Amino acid sequence: MAALRAAGVLERVAARAGREAACSLCGGGMPAEAVATALGTTRSKALVLLLTARDD
Repeated sequence: MAALRAAGVLERVAARAGREAACSLCGGGMPAEAVATALGTTRSKALVLLLTARDD
């Protein structure tokens, strides 16, 4: 059970770090395509991360 809990916490931390990274990259005027490339994801997923980061 402890390992499952730790995995869940790690997943949430990683998701939050991704959102914060996306927000930081885009805040500097970087286009969504460049943010997506930097995060190793698609443009649409990067936009979701950016929108989510702004809601926090």
